Amino acid sequence: MPTPLPWHLRPVDEVALDLTTELRAGLDDAEAQARLARIGPNLLAEGRRRGPVRILAEQFADLMVLVLLAAAVLAGAIGDAQDSVAIIAIVALNAILGFVQEYRAERAVAAIKAMVAPQARVRRGGMLRTVPGRDLVPGDLVLLEAGSVVPADLRLVEVADLRIDEAPLTGESHPVEKGTTVLTDAARPLAERRNMAYKGTTVVHGRATGIVVGTGMRTELGRIAALLHEEPHLRTPLQRRMAAFARRLAGGVLGLCAVIFGVGVLRGEDFLLMLLTALSLAVAAIPEALPAVITVSLALGARRMVARNALVRRLAAVETLGSVTVVCSDKTGTLTQNRMEVHAVQAAVPAGDPDVDTAPRGEAEDLLYLALTLSHDAEHDAEGTVRGDPTEHALLVAASARGLSKATLEAERPRAAEIPFSSERGRMTTLHRDGEGILAFTKGAPERVLPLCATRLVGDRREPCDPTSLDGLVATMAERGLRVLAVAARRFATLPDVTRPEMVETDLTLLGLVGLRDAPRPEVKEAIALCATAGITVVMITGDHPVTARAIARELGILRDGDDRVMTGTALGRLTPEELREVVREVRVYARAAPEQKIGIVKALQAGGGIVAMTGDGVNDAPALRRADIGIAMGDSGTDVAREAAHMVLVDDNFATIVAAVREGRRIYDNIRKFIRYALACNSAEIWTLFLAPFLGLPIPLLPIHILWINLVTDGLPGIALAVEPEEPGVMERPPRPPRESVFAHGLWQHVVWVGLLMAGVTLLLQAWAYHAGSANWQTMTFTVLALSQLGHVLAIRAERTSVFRLGFFSNRALIGAVALTLGLQLATLYVPALHPVFKTAPLTATELAICVLLSTVVFFAVELEKWMTRRRWILREETAP
Repeated sequence: MPTPLPWHLRPVDEVALDLTTELRAGLDDAEAQARLARIGPNLLAEGRRRGPVRILAEQFADLMVLVLLAAAVLAGAIGDAQDSVAIIAIVALNAILGFVQEYRAERAVAAIKAMVAPQARVRRGGMLRTVPGRDLVPGDLVLLEAGSVVPADLRLVEVADLRIDEAPLTGESHPVEKGTTVLTDAARPLAERRNMAYKGTTVVHGRATGIVVGTGMRTELGRIAALLHEEPHLRTPLQRRMAAFARRLAGGVLGLCAVIFGVGVLRGEDFLLMLLTALSLAVAAIPEALPAVITVSLALGARRMVARNALVRRLAAVETLGSVTVVCSDKTGTLTQNRMEVHAVQAAVPAGDPDVDTAPRGEAEDLLYLALTLSHDAEHDAEGTVRGDPTEHALLVAASARGLSKATLEAERPRAAEIPFSSERGRMTTLHRDGEGILAFTKGAPERVLPLCATRLVGDRREPCDPTSLDGLVATMAERGLRVLAVAARRFATLPDVTRPEMVETDLTLLGLVGLRDAPRPEVKEAIALCATAGITVVMITGDHPVTARAIARELGILRDGDDRVMTGTALGRLTPEELREVVREVRVYARAAPEQKIGIVKALQAGGGIVAMTGDGVNDAPALRRADIGIAMGDSGTDVAREAAHMVLVDDNFATIVAAVREGRRIYDNIRKFIRYALACNSAEIWTLFLAPFLGLPIPLLPIHILWINLVTDGLPGIALAVEPEEPGVMERPPRPPRESVFAHGLWQHVVWVGLLMAGVTLLLQAWAYHAGSANWQTMTFTVLALSQLGHVLAIRAERTSVFRLGFFSNRALIGAVALTLGLQLATLYVPALHPVFKTAPLTATELAICVLLSTVVFFAVELEKWMTRRRWILREETAP
């Protein structure tokens, strides 16, 4: 149906006329059924869920895995069935681990559709009835009451003290007071459209009637769902780096093996032997354990995160947090507790008077806390839990903390009457029997209560009240992000006529001011400070009021050094994409931001080279959660829509868990780099050994079986054990990795080259000595020294800068166990007679074995020397790689 103006700009009569409905009787059943058939059910379209088959298939959609499968085919083609089976087993293990983790996470978040009201109370044909929420159509007349979930977008027709919690949709931290007055600003943010109620929000107080103006995907909730479906999940930094690594590796290995084959044939070596050697080397040069190392690292990281109350939905997300440069956080429920509390209670005295105590005392204090106990509808249930509107909940909690019992005080001063809150009056009055008379309490917005006060109670004395003298105090409290309530009282001899509020709410005595807020989580400030130390920028993006956002951002340290800039959604809407990319470099707080603006901010940060994590709990956060490099939803207070869109869910809503996840992500990436450093250096040593031996006049030093054994056993077992290496000192004191940084950066490629050459040099030196000395065991010694050198290398590279002697050899017991097992298997190839014909080896004498062991320590001490020189800055790590 055509809507020339937004619904909030139109009078109720015009809305009813446009939708052809009766304001008293609603639609008749026949018309409702006809509209339902024409428009469709009041349901949100669901995105395609990841089923088990899709999750499993995604485990193979990786270039590194495809390279490994090609290597398995190649190994089978040259007759090495064992190696082919081993590679396939590693790939299968990788897929199974990834599948199990992600499938469990999908099931864990597959819960809900609680945002949609299952039933709705409507008036059709003049009769009140309950219908399924899915059957609502535009023009239906819906009745709301406290506890109702709004079933569709409504233009409110009648309200009675109506307050709605819109935090999941808009980020507003406290319930919004609703009315029916026509609004005039077309660009008014969603959170300020006081004559509308939106699908998925919750009524916390009062009653209302509204006309349905939008259903299903034509609601504000549906618009967000559409945004969510448009945003694909991005590939993680690790996935992008590993794809680039696989491309380089595949090309380099094939080129080198072709050279080795050609040189060998030109020297007159046997054609078939050189072909087998080159093909074996091609298989051996591929670090086939890498996917297993990555998956084991991520799975163990995910398991550690579960212990910290973080559920990882996609394994790669664990490492991604180690790369983030910006954390964009929602405020309500993420940085704050999503629970109103009384933060300040002020006496009715002007601000800045040094001679006056600003805390209420004497009779003023007694009456003020009596009002906080009685003048609302919140109460304790049978279990002792406070039930009621969040603001009134906070008032009762504050009174209870002073030892006041509502049940006891209500028995002494029962409520005789009340004047309910209305958005037009902005206040509420309750009247209580107090002895022979009546004691009335009025509370509400200062601008609606202070002008009604003739006197103020300061301690035990009454004095004239000048409302303008308190403007400074009210403004100061508001600037601190507090929602300010003025509380006043009046005594009557008899019960006045409450149908005439203007006669009751006059000549009041001001008792004091109460400041409420949604307080920051206690652990968040420290977590944000740690983010700053780690070089991570924290940005607040909220749908809440700018003043509230600024106050919370100051308190948490997001805004500092005199920077008070807060950009509103209205200002954001006027920026071009190019201007927004400039703005996001400087602005740290955004308020009244719409869902599509949150996406725009994330995209602008990404366009500037940032790796962006987005946290949130509301429906309005979901599209940005999906667009971010890693979306982090709140599991306790968060909505199901947000959890579905996220890569990770914080079960306890603890922002500090993000910092622990960043630490875990950095540890995982460091360990992956260690494995790459280890595997490539060892594999390059095998290549250099085979390539250089002919030029030195030496026979082929290693047989294909030796190469494959070293690659599978010596590389594989210790390499996988690197996945559990503890974090290095100072891991959270360095800046994030640049998004485009290669996996070979910070000296890794240089390390691979020189360590590979050194290991090959030691191996060839031993081969030349033993061969020319006439030792019959020269090839077995060559095989042994290369294998043992690699074990020495893996012990030395456990840290990039810190000496292994400082780390402690047994700080990674898994690695020590893997090295011991590998050493035992290597010795078995020498001293178990049944293995001699398989590996073409012979038992070494004690002297020969001692020489092999001694020479194999050269690489260990050389790497320790490199780290020593790096700590003294004699070697500077490069930031980029070729």
